[in-house]
Amino acid sequence: MIVVTGAAGFIGSMLLAELQRRGYGDLVAVDDFSHPEKESNLEGVKLAQRVERSVFPAWIDANENQIQFIFHLGARTDTTEFNKAIFDELNVRSSQQIWERCAKYAIPLVYASSGATYGDGDLGYGDTDDTLPYKLKPLNPYGESKNEFDKWALKQDAKPFFWAGLKFFNVYGPNENHKGRMASVIFHAYKQISASGGMKLFRSHRPDYTDGGQLRDFVYVKDLCDVCIFLMEHRKSSGIYNLGTGKARTFLDLARATFNAMDKPVKIEFIDTPMDIRDKYQYFTEAPMEKLRAIGYLKPFHTLEEGVDDYVRNYLARS
Repeated sequence: MIVVTGAAGFIGSMLLAELQRRGYGDLVAVDDFSHPEKESNLEGVKLAQRVERSVFPAWIDANENQIQFIFHLGARTDTTEFNKAIFDELNVRSSQQIWERCAKYAIPLVYASSGATYGDGDLGYGDTDDTLPYKLKPLNPYGESKNEFDKWALKQDAKPFFWAGLKFFNVYGPNENHKGRMASVIFHAYKQISASGGMKLFRSHRPDYTDGGQLRDFVYVKDLCDVCIFLMEHRKSSGIYNLGTGKARTFLDLARATFNAMDKPVKIEFIDTPMDIRDKYQYFTEAPMEKLRAIGYLKPFHTLEEGVDDYVRNYLARS
């Protein structure tokens, strides 16, 4: 069995669909299935089992001899949530329970970390120094929780025989409709442009960045799925890896790509960044990708224009 947690969510559901497309079967979905708005994400995916998140550790104990691989993608991902206790429970303790069982039963594990662990980027975005997580200062409890688990994993004596933590950067693509405010800028741009013919971007509140000139490493969800499956098939070179494209792009680039994919003239308005996230806002992120490339992942990533065009024309425009 190949197990995916967060299975009804954005990345988890896309990974399950891609595993099925490549001929993998005996797929197990783990999630809190009490959210009907995510149910459509699993349409067309043939599942061997659905397992409620709350009983997953006990389910591993009962089925460990049948599990071939676990992708632990389930997490609380809201960067505007500031209740640390929520993240401690869902992102740290639950991940520790899964890790401990993977180590005990020799189950290989890939888990989702985040580019949010890097905070404002003052210490860089490198993934080759295992001492760096102990120095990082994430900007919100979500990033803190992901970094806490990274640090915990690195210092464990008992590890799965293969494991990889993936620091996802700014992910976009199909099956994020349920994410609300936390959906990608492309998703919101498409909705705004469809409704009004224009879109809004956050104004820069720093003199060293022009309005719309804030830079992020935007990575298409299909590339994440490719990397996850590569690691499942590779099963060596354990460690923490960045997962972006390696190329930061501006929000203006993203906006123009969205207008172009919709065959609409560019019409952009700038608005103030909300006060509740302004002092936690990252102005630049870029993932050095040499470490992943060095273990043999050579497939090119979608450019921003390629990814946005596929997402808009083949998914958003057809929904």
